[in-house]
Amino acid sequence: MKVLNFGSLNYDYVYKVDHMLLPGETQSSSGMELHLGGKGLNQSIALAKAGVHVFHAGMVGEDGELFLETCKKNGVDTTYIKTIPGKSGHTIIQLDKNAQNSILLYGGSNRAITKEYIDEVLSNFEKGDIILLQNEISNLDYIIEEAYKKEMSIVLNPSPYDSYLDACDMSKISVFLLNEIEGGQISGETEAEKILDVMLEKFPNAKVVLTLGGDGAMYRDSEQTCHQKPFKVKPVDTTAAGDTFTGYFIAALQNGLPVQESLALCSKAAAIAITRMGATDSIPTMKEVQETVL
Repeated sequence: MKVLNFGSLNYDYVYKVDHMLLPGETQSSSGMELHLGGKGLNQSIALAKAGVHVFHAGMVGEDGELFLETCKKNGVDTTYIKTIPGKSGHTIIQLDKNAQNSILLYGGSNRAITKEYIDEVLSNFEKGDIILLQNEISNLDYIIEEAYKKEMSIVLNPSPYDSYLDACDMSKISVFLLNEIEGGQISGETEAEKILDVMLEKFPNAKVVLTLGGDGAMYRDSEQTCHQKPFKVKPVDTTAAGDTFTGYFIAALQNGLPVQESLALCSKAAAIAITRMGATDSIPTMKEVQETVL
């Protein structure tokens, strides 16, 4: 069972601010840092740090050598990463005094994913392999269709939730990994239980994992519902928490762990991540997760 993450690679420009900017407001930042991120890269590194041999597919611009170096340094297989003319994707992140963030995304090379490139990558995978997807690359609907034809297990983190997802056939998704906001956007509900009810009504064959921030996480499929309480930590930067959770959940899925044990592992890994600055730099290794007492 191979794991392919078809996802974004972004430069993250993080600005420390007192509060999120208001319309028309100018505010001086108290600091700026550059990190490597993108939901795709974050999740690939989380997978690798959780012990999974993960293949990353995606595109970087002429400024993208640092992505390749970082992937290799963290154990992510770069065989299918392609360099093209132009700029890589990037984000501008506001990080306030309460460790909350606001993110502006520029797609760059992440929006240059072609059907020909997708076919080339997927030709190396087969039935039963896992493919992880997020909504920061182009032709997501085509990837879903082609992966489904190959009978791969499709895991979707529908973030950011926008009009690009309207073209995707969600009935082909095997596992949804989403937060309360994304769950509400898909289901039209705001309460966790109701979100899960609607998700299973719409997609009865799927597994749904719903992260709830300070209220922990929930899982539901056609046979069971599980709830995981949060680990109490002092947050420093929440940027990669969801991506850490996603990577560790797929690692648990690949290893066949029981759902409740999987949720505990993912929640602990995410809790450790939010006590550290940055995106990829904040993600803990499996050894750190196992040895840390929370």
